[in-house]
Amino acid sequence: MKRRSLLRSLAATAALPAWPLGALAAAPAFEPVATRLIPGTQQALPVIGLGTSGAFDVGGSEADRQPLAAVLDRLLQQAGSLVDTAPSSGSAESVLGALLAVGGLRPRCFLATKISAYVPETARAQWQNSLARLRSDRVDLLQVHSLVEWPSNLAYLRELQQQGKTRYIGVTHYRDEAHDDMVEVVRRQKLDFVQINYSVVSRSAERRLLPLCADRGVAVLINRTFEDGRLFAQIKGRPLPAWAGEIDCASWGQLMLKFVLGHGAVTAAIPATSKLKNLEDNLGAGRGRMPDARQRERIAALFA
Repeated sequence: MKRRSLLRSLAATAALPAWPLGALAAAPAFEPVATRLIPGTQQALPVIGLGTSGAFDVGGSEADRQPLAAVLDRLLQQAGSLVDTAPSSGSAESVLGALLAVGGLRPRCFLATKISAYVPETARAQWQNSLARLRSDRVDLLQVHSLVEWPSNLAYLRELQQQGKTRYIGVTHYRDEAHDDMVEVVRRQKLDFVQINYSVVSRSAERRLLPLCADRGVAVLINRTFEDGRLFAQIKGRPLPAWAGEIDCASWGQLMLKFVLGHGAVTAAIPATSKLKNLEDNLGAGRGRMPDARQRERIAALFA
């Protein structure tokens, strides 16, 4: 969508403020990031998506939402880019749904959310509330959040998949100690996706989970690539090694992300951000050369 059309839509939507011309800064020509196929399909996802936890849990003011509109607009210049949210992330679903509606961006978005209910009645109510907040009648990926009551919730996800309410289903977690449980679920169930934590310092998934997903043809999304920001504190003040240029990295963030993307089982990473400059940097990790096994270990040694 052209920016002029986007701004007209903003002005016409009562749910959000009409931001002035120039609120969304003109972006340079967009260089696409690499894409990877969802296993067993011909659908490709850009290797860098966007998480909303924390970043999109904001209020309704122009000051709160304008930066997020700019982030979404930039991300979705590459159609099919993944945005992952959850009903447990405060106002994130509502904010995301409003911004996608305002910009007419929903068709360009691979939209993922989650269910984390403890009883079936709550799961159904949670799903209907998510659709209302996201302003959509379906999603692209629906996931059982943190393996909460996964047998019953996964059965419900399969019902919704059969009804055409979600194209793909999966399970998620964000902690190393859950990886053994994730392995058992992937072994016992037919899944399209898993979402897990994985970073240059949290490599538990490499032992069994990532190889199993590759063997079973399960797409893998990665959260907590920066360990909630702690990795940046670890390298603060240190210069980027000159050899980072060998894999086209211009920042520490790109080096961390390319470590993750260098694993052959990974489909996409979904770092959360509310800042356009951080999104631009993250997208840079999806371009150029990726590290081989030797280069990935060289990256890991920097954080040992």
